[in-house]
Amino acid sequence: MAAATLLAAGAARAGAQDFAFAVINHAAAGVKGDGGLRQALAETDADNLAFVVVNGIKSPSESCDDALYAQRHDLLAQAQNGIFVSLAGSDWITCRDRENRSDAIERLARMRDIFYAGEFSLGASRLPMLRQSLTPKFRSYAENTRWEVGNVLFATVNLPAANNHFLLDGGRNNEFEDRLIANRNWLQHLFAFAALKKSAAIVFFSDGNPFGTPPRRSFFRTQRDGFVETRKLFSELAGKFRGRVLVVHAQGGKNKAAAHILWSGNLGSVGVGERWLKVVVDEHLPQLFAVADADGERR
Repeated sequence: MAAATLLAAGAARAGAQDFAFAVINHAAAGVKGDGGLRQALAETDADNLAFVVVNGIKSPSESCDDALYAQRHDLLAQAQNGIFVSLAGSDWITCRDRENRSDAIERLARMRDIFYAGEFSLGASRLPMLRQSLTPKFRSYAENTRWEVGNVLFATVNLPAANNHFLLDGGRNNEFEDRLIANRNWLQHLFAFAALKKSAAIVFFSDGNPFGTPPRRSFFRTQRDGFVETRKLFSELAGKFRGRVLVVHAQGGKNKAAAHILWSGNLGSVGVGERWLKVVVDEHLPQLFAVADADGERR
């Protein structure tokens, strides 16, 4: 009994310790090739991290063939840290077939087959996860995943950049509309689960920034804001949640200035630029989270 008590106390202390994670934004790469991704993986492998999230496995200028998908999968699988892949619009939206027709939906399905199978993260540190696809109604959405470290819940959510993949042409928004329903269910599930577990925080990873500036209206027609429903849902659910909510998106741009978390109440967001971002989780911090440089300096 005493030994079991000591083990439980040790596990509780371990869960309360601060830790860090990193986000690599490969979707922001402006050139072909995996040189930048390899460098970021090497740098994060050398750091003391709980896990790494990779946003996008290819840049918009790279091909969409199976060979590239498989090569990137193998590269991520060789990482020392546990790797979670956050689906980016550049992975599938701009893909074309040999007749130059949109091949986006087929490539999305292929991405799901290759990168979103199994119950563990990629990499040497295999961390357990759960997928939204376990729910029969949403079995297609394997890219929406959740996992836990200590008392913090982490999750990916499929929110592509470029206005959440809302298409202006009438009658062509089946993907957007179906995903809107799936994401609403996913967010509601995550907040309910976190409330039940009394989690200290929820961290979301997405390609698009749901809190970004809405698209401008053109002279001829109104540009619909593809993130409006998701933004309202985040605000509504975060307002009822007792912990912190952090959204880490991939729209940090090419700004060389140091990234900072922008807070509005308990809801915060931070964008990842071309270089990977490190985030520290420390219960002694007023906001629980801090962005850190590779040398450990927090801000």
